[in-house]
Amino acid sequence: MFWTRATVSEPADRRRQRGLALAAALLALLLVGAATFSRPWHALEFKTFDVLTALTAPQRTGLNVVILAIDEPTFQELQQPWPFPRSMHAALLQRLHDEGAAAVGLDIVFADPSSEAEDAALARAIAQVGPVVLASTREKIDSANAALWMEVQPLQRFLDAGADAGDAGVEPDDDFVVRRAPVARESFALRLAQRAAEARGQAPALRHFDWIGYRGPRGTFDTRSYYQALEPGLLPEGFFKGKIVLVGRSVRTAAELTRSQADLFNSPFGTAGGERLFPGVELQATLLDNYLNGGGLRSVPEGWTLALTALLLPLLLWASRHWHPAAAASLTAALVLAMGAVSWWLFAAHRLWWPPLLPAVAAVAVYGAAALVGYAIVRQRARQTRAMFAQYVPPAVVSRLIAQPDLMRLGGEAREVTLMFTDLANFTTLSEQLSAEQTVEVLTGYFNAMTPIVHATGGTVDKFIGDAVMAFWGAPLDDAQHAAHAVSAAIAMQQAMQPLVADLHARGLPPIHMRIGLHTGRVVVGNVGSEQRFSYTAIGDAVNLAARLEGANKAFGTSILLSAATAAQLPPGAALRALDDVIVKGKTEPVRVFTPCDDTVLCQASLAALEAFHARDWDGALQALEQVLQRAPGDVAALRLSARVAQARALPPGADWSPAVALDKL
Repeated sequence: MFWTRATVSEPADRRRQRGLALAAALLALLLVGAATFSRPWHALEFKTFDVLTALTAPQRTGLNVVILAIDEPTFQELQQPWPFPRSMHAALLQRLHDEGAAAVGLDIVFADPSSEAEDAALARAIAQVGPVVLASTREKIDSANAALWMEVQPLQRFLDAGADAGDAGVEPDDDFVVRRAPVARESFALRLAQRAAEARGQAPALRHFDWIGYRGPRGTFDTRSYYQALEPGLLPEGFFKGKIVLVGRSVRTAAELTRSQADLFNSPFGTAGGERLFPGVELQATLLDNYLNGGGLRSVPEGWTLALTALLLPLLLWASRHWHPAAAASLTAALVLAMGAVSWWLFAAHRLWWPPLLPAVAAVAVYGAAALVGYAIVRQRARQTRAMFAQYVPPAVVSRLIAQPDLMRLGGEAREVTLMFTDLANFTTLSEQLSAEQTVEVLTGYFNAMTPIVHATGGTVDKFIGDAVMAFWGAPLDDAQHAAHAVSAAIAMQQAMQPLVADLHARGLPPIHMRIGLHTGRVVVGNVGSEQRFSYTAIGDAVNLAARLEGANKAFGTSILLSAATAAQLPPGAALRALDDVIVKGKTEPVRVFTPCDDTVLCQASLAALEAFHARDWDGALQALEQVLQRAPGDVAALRLSARVAQARALPPGADWSPAVALDKL
């Protein structure tokens, strides 16, 4: 008997799959965690921030603010080189004060003295008008030993005149886009917001934030040219009343200013296809709006992201084990989309910045790791299945079992099949004249000739038992014509024996012939055995009857014997000869047995003899049997039935009599 060893028991295999999937998922998470420290990762997170900024920006502001831009039209109208005379700024401050501006922020660094008259004019204007905030900055000084940062403050005389100073510097990210709130405690926008609130008689309840909440792309804030505020009549009277006024440079191509002098920065709107450059004065207006109106964003604590990522691990591993791969992939995609939607909702509705990249990539990584492990295990199972079933069933059946593993239920299932048992008559005598190697050679040739025939008809080779073959049709795949296929295989196998016998005869060895028994019935078929070792086989009474029919061939002188259950499933008009009725040990109902026969007259005469025998028509039975013997002189089955007719006729009247014969008496 040939057994197939299971590499791993099913429960152990499942535990191994879970362990491998968990290990692969944890490794994937570690790799994702390591990637979060890389610059490309930060760049992706920043791009996500930029896209959300562009999608959620309201394109307006509720802040009563106006920007006076030192732009190209101003240079053309004033015909003044940069920097402008400070008396000009003094005139502007006076105009703003006269119209009732709430506060003024000059996003210009007045660090170096100019002429005494110019500086004095600006100082007097600062002293006379309302709150004024001047810009300070930091400059980097590189030396041989280190890089030093130096604070560049406005002239002290301007501060003494009543101006405040605030750091107008910003900190771009690695991609030179400004997204984060200023780190300086006394930033320009923050100081201006405080002075504006104080001027209105309000407590400076300022909103602190981590990320800049852009109100829109360049031009969102009300922007007028600097020269318009200097020349009467260009702006409506009272235009600046109650407004916060920001003054700063805003140019694109002016030849008078270099890029650094133009005070331009990269904005998030460049990612979404908008204008990338953003004037520093508009950036200060955005910060001012964030401080006063709460448009800035706060970061969601990282602990929430880590907790969500940890929850994804068991969820996706469970889905990968219990769901179809397509369903698990759909779940992963849905989670990624949901995280993107939640990030957008927090960004737009609650001004919270939650980067969805980490949990989204973690979800994909966990799914990918689990899917990879599952794929590897499926491949391994496919190799095991192919190795286990290749000796039993045709390659096409093996491929289908690999594609649909549910068709192969471990532990067995009840199914109707047609079973075959074969045996080689006189093989013992033959083997006595051969060496062990020659015996194996003969058996190998025999099995090599029979197995392809079984496979070609869709049969499964259960096992080789010495010189016997056990096979069945109808499992592991359904076969509506399993009986017909089994009978066709039996006939073809007998034909395949002829060249084997001829070869033995040519070698001067005794002849052998094969006997085949076929029966159709319900059995338990499947992988039977222990968790460590099992075989794919069929178990049940039907197996025993098929084996008994193989041996009964000796009594009937036939090479193929099949039961009535098998004959009943053959196509109408199948060429079969009815031989006798037999009773299986342990059963009470007789079973009629048949053999293939291509002689119509012989088949009809045999059936007539058997029916007459059952009717106690002894003369009719003998007459029909005589016709059989005329067609097949010396036919063993006919002679045996003739002897049974003579025995029945000799019984005394009223004696017990049964037309069926017990198999164990054959």
